[in-house]
Formats: sequence, structure tokens, C-alpha cells
Amino acid sequence: MNKLTAVYPQAIEHTKNKVVEDMNHYLESKESMPSFNEYLNDRGHYLEQIWINVWLNKVTNDVPKNEKKDFLREKGFEVQGVDRKLINKLFRDEMREYQPFNVLEWTKDTFKDQKEEWEQRYHQAKTDFIKRQEANRLAELRHRLAEKIEELATEILEKDYAECYLYVRYFTAKQLAADIKNNVKFQNVDTFALEEKLVDEGHFNPNSYTTVAKFFEELTGDIHKTVHSGRSLYEYQTYFFVYESLISDYLSGMIPQRVLEKLPHEMKEQFQEAFGEKLTPSFIKGSMTQLFYEVEDYFIEDIQEEYLSDLLKIAEIPFDLTFHQKIFEKDYSERERKKAEEEAELKRKREEEERMMEDIFGQEYNPSFGRRVRYILHIGETNTGKTHHALEQMKRANSGLYLAPLRLLALEVYDKLNAEGTPCTLKTGEEEKIIPGANHFSCTVEMFHEKESFDIVVIDEAQMITDKDRGFSWYKAITKANAHEVHIIGSRNSKPMLLQLLGDSDIEIHEYSRDTPLEVESKEFHIKHVKKGDALICFSRRRVLETASRLQSDGHSVSMIYGSMPPETRKKQIEQFNTGKTKVIVSTDAIGMGLNLPIRRIVFLENEKFDGTRRRLLTSQEVKQIAGRAGRKGIYDVGKVAFTKDIRLMRRLLNQEDEPVHTFAIAPTNSVFERFQRYYRDLGTFFELWGKFKSPQGTKKASLAEERSLYDLIAGTEIEARLPLMDLYGFLHLPFSKNEPMLTRQWEETMYAIIQGTPLPEPPYKERSLEDLELAYKALGLHLLFLYRLGERTEAIYWERLREEMSDKVQDKLKTDIRKFVKKCRNCGKNLPWDHSFPTCDACHNAKYRRRFAEDF
Repeated sequence: MNKLTAVYPQAIEHTKNKVVEDMNHYLESKESMPSFNEYLNDRGHYLEQIWINVWLNKVTNDVPKNEKKDFLREKGFEVQGVDRKLINKLFRDEMREYQPFNVLEWTKDTFKDQKEEWEQRYHQAKTDFIKRQEANRLAELRHRLAEKIEELATEILEKDYAECYLYVRYFTAKQLAADIKNNVKFQNVDTFALEEKLVDEGHFNPNSYTTVAKFFEELTGDIHKTVHSGRSLYEYQTYFFVYESLISDYLSGMIPQRVLEKLPHEMKEQFQEAFGEKLTPSFIKGSMTQLFYEVEDYFIEDIQEEYLSDLLKIAEIPFDLTFHQKIFEKDYSERERKKAEEEAELKRKREEEERMMEDIFGQEYNPSFGRRVRYILHIGETNTGKTHHALEQMKRANSGLYLAPLRLLALEVYDKLNAEGTPCTLKTGEEEKIIPGANHFSCTVEMFHEKESFDIVVIDEAQMITDKDRGFSWYKAITKANAHEVHIIGSRNSKPMLLQLLGDSDIEIHEYSRDTPLEVESKEFHIKHVKKGDALICFSRRRVLETASRLQSDGHSVSMIYGSMPPETRKKQIEQFNTGKTKVIVSTDAIGMGLNLPIRRIVFLENEKFDGTRRRLLTSQEVKQIAGRAGRKGIYDVGKVAFTKDIRLMRRLLNQEDEPVHTFAIAPTNSVFERFQRYYRDLGTFFELWGKFKSPQGTKKASLAEERSLYDLIAGTEIEARLPLMDLYGFLHLPFSKNEPMLTRQWEETMYAIIQGTPLPEPPYKERSLEDLELAYKALGLHLLFLYRLGERTEAIYWERLREEMSDKVQDKLKTDIRKFVKKCRNCGKNLPWDHSFPTCDACHNAKYRRRFAEDF
């Protein structure tokens, strides 16, 4: 027990010192000298307790945990896995009886029968006590004096600030005149960009600066050390830091001397008595440190507000307090007048801008439903027949328009209506399939045009109105639809918001419930449990392909659905599942949007998804939207739902009541652009005004971030100069994957071809991999978007055929390449279990952790 043995004599020595301290305190408190026995009678209880207190504190703090456990183990205690607090308690209990030191006996042996030494100790204690009292009195006096000096200094500075400022003003003016005359101007750079070499631009032009603050932003050419967010960094120095230091030094000499001169004579005498020396400016500066920093800030702030031209004028005028006071008052008055004029002009511009904003945006997003339109709401859960009932109404009308959230759904309704004998034309922006004589149209919601008139308009998945990027398309369709009847299909939680939006319109509501109940399985799902009719859900393209690969290797026939899959390929995958050619489907949450499939069971392989920012738990609405695809009346009369983990939590999400939504997305309309062009002609200003525009309560603005990023590519070019504003915005607004660099380059090259009158560049593509083919399909889609926007329908037919061929290649590639998508460790290449959550195997992860642990030690 090395540490225990070592601290024992230390504890004894500490205890003896505590006894001597107590003895001295006891003696100094007595008017007459007490006897040693009186001390023992009065303080005996303390002496008996002092050892145990010192000893227990010492061993608790100084003896290491392992040694404590070894000691207790030798005493027969079980210490394996025991809490640290309990170990300390047991150890302290044992230490109470460990080699006790008899303090009382030691005190008697050391001090008893030493009358002369006792008397000396008493007198010394009283002398020390008197000295300490005097020292405390002087310390208190000094403290009060320092406080009084600071208090009077504050009063003096408040009274004399204006006068002091004139001295600082003149000092700064002289320094500014010298710097502007003698120093060089450097080209502005980010002060932290030390890798950039400073460029000498010649001499300063004083007329380039209004206020001193603007000049202070200039670079001196030196590098200095600063502190940002607690970190020490180096940056190029600006004149602000130079003048902050100069003014501080000037004030540190002037102010303390000024305060000293104005302090009362009696206070200086008190200082002489308390400190034994004369009061000095140095002491005054030390007494008012915090105040000094505050005063410095006031002076520097006021200097920065000055016009540079005013200070340069006074630099050549010899200083006279009265004369400089008159100059300052005149300059200040003129500055305030100009400031008032500037503020009045700013206010006028703000008011003018507000009137302009009201004119441009005005009541555009507070629609009035004064038109004679009948709204029929179809509200219910997924897979309840809402869309079917609305389409049946549309088929019976003389003309109709169906607006879908996805191109695939528009295509599905186009096929359905034509197959059932209702001629229907398809328009999605990327394709047009015109049926001669057709009065019914199936379109994506972005293709809606308010000037077209129909007997019935059907708007599907209306809850998408809340989507921050696409929601405005639903908003525009709902509020601007030109029809006798508008059928709106939405989820239950969208009902309050739709009713609020439609206001006092003629509204009829149909509510739908599932004919096929949902049943959550009580056992956690494993891939070996997969059966015919299962739809396995995960949330990335890669995971879909890996899972499908695993299922195929186990002998299952599989269909796949994911977001970047071409709609024609997706349609073929769905047909294979519908006709029984495949028994299982693996999909992302794309399955939840309007796709009716004969699904026996929805299986959530994951309970979380990446939303572009972070991985998060699925929302209740997402779980319901996907799970609702389970069950098909006449095929599977009960829809099954299974999870791989956290069944209780996921069941609660599936069953809980959704929070109603009350906020919908808005975006610029043609009317907005028409009014905007009364004032401006450039989109850069429009984006700026859109950022300032405060959307009405209950709405949220579309960010227009993608349109803005494209605009940045062509701002100030001949594209912007030669295209009308609304045409240019239409091209910016084309629906394609703007996060794909290849497609963005294709868009830019095509835009230049349009304004130069040259043939559109052919879309780039490669065919090496499945990813290449999917990207090539998107490139063909973007090319078609341009062709249809330019009215080149004949040429579009060729490219539509080519895109169908590309879709077939994707389908074929899926068949051949799916075996490649086996989940493997990215380090060692070992096959991973289907439900392994990480990209590396446990062995590689543990090896990496061991290496890091070894490096740390």
C-alpha cells in the first residue's frame, strides 16, 4: 500500500499544523492570558475530531481507486463491478480505525508545563492579531479610496467628455492626414486570405470615403494576430486596429492626468495616509480599468461616425479649444442635417419599395373565390379509391383535365382512360401523346395553365401543396382552375388547410375509408421470411439494388422501384409484378405516391431516411402513405405491415392521428411577372425582391434556390440580354435534376444555342453502367423539355423514341447488373448481411478502432 503509507506521515504533520493554528486563534481572542488547561477544556472536543477529518479527506483524495480496492479485497470485501461511490464509503469506514493519531496526547506532551513558552505564544498571537487588524483597516481604506476615485473619475469624464473628445478628434485628424498622404492603398481582399499577395493601388483618394469608418476598412499591408471565437488567428491588418491602439494610448495618458488634476485635495491626502505615497496617474488608470475600456469604445465609435473630409480640414488648424469647439459644432450640425436627409431618402425608398411590392405581389396569394366553380374534395387514406371516383366523374364530362404529381401517374391515367374508351391526350413537359379529337388530358401538375377551360379538373395528391419546392403548382391549380367542377384529392390531414384555402366557395366533401384493414405483424421481419406479394421498402437506390440482388440470389423473382428509374422502366417493373412474373417488389418510398399494386404485405426494412440534411425517423404521414399500399380488395382483403425493429414505435406512428397542415407553398405566377416588368427588366432584381417579400400568414415561399443557381450561370451574359424575362424564367424553371453537373452544363449549352440560332446540342450520354444509362435518360428528358417548350414537336418524336430505347436499355441492364449489387465491406470486400447497417464489416471496424486506440497511447 505505497500511497497509503506515504500519506500517513503527511496527515500527521498537517494535523499538528492545524492544532498550532487553532491554538493561536484561541489565544488572540482572549483579553487576558488563559492557562493551557483552559485551552484543553475549551477546545478538547475539536482536538479529538481534527485527526479523523484530516485523515479521511487525505486518503479519500490521494489514494488511487485500485489501491483502495486492493485494500478492501484483502479485508474480505467483494469489489468487482462495485460503484465508485460505494468503494469510497467502504474505504472511509475502514480508515476510521486505521492507526489513529492521538492528537490530545500529542498536544499535552508538546505544550504542557511550558509556562514561559505559553506566555510568549500568547503575546505573539495578540501582536499578530493587532497587526492583522491594522492591515485589514488599511486594506479597507484603500479599497474605499479606489472605489471613490473610480466614482469621481466617472463623474469627471461624463462632465468633460465633449472637451476631451476635441483633443482626441484633433489627434486623430493629424494622424489621418499623415497616413493618407504618406501610405499606399492596397486592393481589398478577405483579411484571412493570407495566401493572396496584396496589390499596391497607389495613393489614397480622400474623396473616395464618406466617413472615417470607411477608411478604417482599408488594409495597412501588415499582418496581425486576432482572436475569433476563442481561437487565435492571423489576418491582414486594417486601419481600424491601428487607430484603436493609437487612440487607446493617447487616452491612457490624457484621462488619468486630467482626473488627477480634478480630484479634491483631501482625497489626495487620504491616499498619502493610506498608501504612504502620493497619488499618481498610474494608480488612477489602474483603478478605472473597466471604465477606461468603455470610454475608449465611445471615443472610437464617435470618431468613426465623423466625415473624413471634416477631420482632414482641421488637421492643419493649430489647436485652440474654443475655436475647435466652434468648428466641431458646425461640422456636427451639418452631419446631422445630411444624416436626416439620408434617413428621409431611405424612408422614402422603403415606402416606395413597399408600395411596389404590394403592387407586384399584392393579393396574389390571398385568392378570392368569387368564380362560379364547384369544389369536390375527396379526402381519405391511401388506397381507398379516391382517385378512381374522381376519374369516373371526369370520364362522364365532355372535357376534363387530370393533374398528377408524377409523370408515371399521368402516364397511367392516360393509358387507363384510352383503354376504357375515353380519348385522352398526355402532356408532361417531356412528352406529348396527342390523341386526335380527345377532350380529356392527363398531365403533370406543372403543366397546368389557367387560361385553359374544362368541365372537370381533377387535382391528385393535394397534400403536396405543402412541399416547399413544388407546392406552388398545386396552389396555382387549385386557386386558378377554370372549370365547372374541380375535384381535389388529398390526405386526411390536408382537409383543414384545403377548407381554409377555399373559403366560402361551393364545397362538397366525400370522405373515404379503407375496405381492406391494415394489420401490423408482431414479429420482427427477416429476409428469409419473404413471401409472394411482399413489397420491401428502403430509402436509397443502392439499398434497393442490394436487397433485390440478395433476393434474386435466394431464388426470388423481383421487381424494383426507385426515384431515378425512368418511368417507362418503372412501368415495366410494375407490370411484371401485377402479372405475376415477379413475386416480390423492392422499392423506395416512391411506391407511396399513387401506385396501386396487388401488395400482400408492406415491409419496412428501415425506419429512418436521409432527408437531404440528416437521417431522421419516418413521420407518421410517411409511414401511413407507404403502409397504405398493402392490401387489394378481392386479392388480399387484409393488408399486412411488418418492420425489422422497433415494432411498438412504428405501430404508434401508423395509428396516430396526423397533425393537420395549415401552411402551403407559394411561388411566382405569370401575373406577378407581368406586374414586376412595370418596374424592372432583370431577374436578378426579381430574385432580390422575392427574398424580401414577406409571404402572407399560412404560406411559405418557394426558395427558388435551383432557379437562382442556374441564373447565376448566365447573369449578365447575352442569354439574359436577348431573352424576354418571362421566357428566361421559364427556362430556369424547367423540371430537371439541377444537382447533376452534366445536366446543368447541357442546360447552359442549349441556352446559348437557342439565343445564337444554332441547332440544339445533342444530349450527352454514356452506356457503361446502370448509373450512366439513368443519367443519359435524364439528359434525353431535358432535351425533350427544350424541344416542347420551343414547339419542336416533330423533332421531339425522334427523341422520344430514342428515350424509350434508353428505357429498354435500363430495363435490360437491371436484369444483367443486379447480381453486381451485393452488399460488401468497402475495406475487405467480404459479403455483408442484408440488414447490416454500416458500409464496413465488424472485423474491419474493430481493427480500425484498435489502431486508433493504439495511436492514442
